[in-house]
Amino acid sequence: MTARHRNAPVGLPESEVLAHGLDAFAELGYDATSVRELAKRLEVSHNFINDRYASKAGFWRAVIDEAMRPRMARMESMVADAAHTDEQRLRHIVAELYRDAADLYVMNRIIADESGRDSDRLDYLTEHFIGPVFELWRPLLVRLLPDVPPETVFFAITGPALALTHEPLARRLSGTGEVTPAERAARAEDLARLVLDGLLPRLSSPAS
Repeated sequence: MTARHRNAPVGLPESEVLAHGLDAFAELGYDATSVRELAKRLEVSHNFINDRYASKAGFWRAVIDEAMRPRMARMESMVADAAHTDEQRLRHIVAELYRDAADLYVMNRIIADESGRDSDRLDYLTEHFIGPVFELWRPLLVRLLPDVPPETVFFAITGPALALTHEPLARRLSGTGEVTPAERAARAEDLARLVLDGLLPRLSSPAS
């Protein structure tokens, strides 16, 4: 591969290229997102994805890294925050997780789609993001809820976050139109409060 191909011209900054890829994979699913469709959306040549990222799979990994690495950094910081009790940290973590899921629900749609499939993509998500988050949480969950397997608590927390991706179903259940960012954020806050009040009923303060 030549330097010219590696730096194939495109009319968008790298972050926007990856953001368009995120939207495409979330909307269509990995298998239905062809290289030709990606090139059409990015308004680039058919060879751009392979020249820049080696393959569609390589582009998918770059898209996921761009979306997930800032979230991982925030999660690591919150878990390491020794200024709060375990209960306070869990409340902050869950509230932030749901706010993040509402802000970047397209990423959660990809996680929800890939989580039910045995694939190299699920291996990548688990190795680099989902697994590390679980290991970050594990000591906290074991201390707070020692009688419940930590993976069960993990699913109890992350399941509602993934539910934030089910907007077509939510519209049908509520009888409303398109969900606004404010409505999505309010739903995230309600879910965080419901989940946390169920897991930690001895704390009465709302998630914040």
